[in-house]
Amino acid sequence: MSRAVLFAWQAAFCLSIILSLYWYLGHDQLSNVHTPPSSFSGLGTGHDHDSNQRHWWVSGTPGKVLPTHTAVSVSQAPSATPTTAAITPASNKTTGNDVLPPSNRTAYVHAIIHPDDKTLPRLKCPSFNSSRYEYLKAQDDEGDTNTSTIQYFFALDIRERLPLLPRLLGSIVEAIRFLGPEHCALSIIEGNSYDGTGQVLEALRSDLDALHIRYYFNSSVVNPKEGHRIDKLAKLRNLALEPMLNPNNAHLYNNDANTTVVFLNDVAICPDDILELVHQRHFLGADMTCAMDWTYAGRDPTFYDVWVARTLAGGDSFFEIPSDGNWNSAWNLFWDEPTARQRFSAKQPFQVFSCWNGATAFTAKPFLENKIRFRGPRKDECMQGEPQLLCKDLWWHGYAKIAVVPTVNLEYSDEKGKQIKEAKGFTSHLVGAEGHKDEAIQWQASPPEKVKCMPDYAHQFFEEWNKTQPGE
Repeated sequence: MSRAVLFAWQAAFCLSIILSLYWYLGHDQLSNVHTPPSSFSGLGTGHDHDSNQRHWWVSGTPGKVLPTHTAVSVSQAPSATPTTAAITPASNKTTGNDVLPPSNRTAYVHAIIHPDDKTLPRLKCPSFNSSRYEYLKAQDDEGDTNTSTIQYFFALDIRERLPLLPRLLGSIVEAIRFLGPEHCALSIIEGNSYDGTGQVLEALRSDLDALHIRYYFNSSVVNPKEGHRIDKLAKLRNLALEPMLNPNNAHLYNNDANTTVVFLNDVAICPDDILELVHQRHFLGADMTCAMDWTYAGRDPTFYDVWVARTLAGGDSFFEIPSDGNWNSAWNLFWDEPTARQRFSAKQPFQVFSCWNGATAFTAKPFLENKIRFRGPRKDECMQGEPQLLCKDLWWHGYAKIAVVPTVNLEYSDEKGKQIKEAKGFTSHLVGAEGHKDEAIQWQASPPEKVKCMPDYAHQFFEEWNKTQPGE
């Protein structure tokens, strides 16, 4: 064989390899997923797929984050109504009060309080059918809307998520306005952010006071990267619930009342997403309802909170992950549970053993009765996230009605959130579609005998669901 022919053959072979790799990497939707380290430092609540770009405490947040934020310098218009914006870089890694200029804080606060504000970018949400949720407006058992109790307690842990605040906090405020501000409370724990997140949340106080919303805001130095991660995450969640559990506020929370906790991650969420989770909790008679959260591991949406969520029939993860950690089966949701698969496809809620999935609505009763708190794993208990442990404890105390609501689909940034809504549908459009009707769940009272434990991808096994519970 001549040297020229040999060279041509080698060149053609190399080109075919390159094209094959390009095709695979460009079309394998999960080729870019970061597998967790063999230790527990990344996998789990917080899912550190990219440990260098994580907001270190939020359960279920993806590794991809928004670019470093830019500050907004508002023109000399009246501070309450910013009109134009010039983009200027904000201070980086500064803890002083000059991280975000006062005019910028005003711009963010105005965007949060006014849903039609277009000064700052955010996911655009559709109007929703208010009649669907009218019955949720705060009232007592006799239908009296003058009740003085808190019926909806909104909780949030957040750190360095300034660009998301107009959408996330704006939707919370809009939902509270609809439900009845006097009967809602908002509690936020912030993690000493460097981007001005805490400054905006503090500046928000006077506007929320004017709306008669009880607002509890505190910053915390608790760092889940130091010490036992899940214990720290549980502590942060309990801090967010502390105003509800404080004995000094007992007159606002009746153990017999059906107070709903709406606990959100740092997600791009619309008002109707929140209201739908609350609606389904009431309509289904559920103890807890969860959204579906997604990430873009590649070209297509991938269910995200796979480490926490477990099915009802087999106690398995929502999709299969082999020991090498690849997510190539992420498209095959509920592969071993036909009932969940059918209801998911039909956009109907389905019962699960555990979920969180970026946003939840659950009964406050076991918390008010001091039966349950967020916690980390006990000695000899499966290493698992505090949301899964919450669900385990709910089952233990008889609160078995836990459901996923597949009409609520979320992501963790405005940009990707828009893509998810386009791919999966806005909640209002899905529940308002012709022929769609709310369907009840035939609740199963017993949990699966065994639930998958996944301390890391290489070590997966099933164990008794109630292992280490008191008396077991």
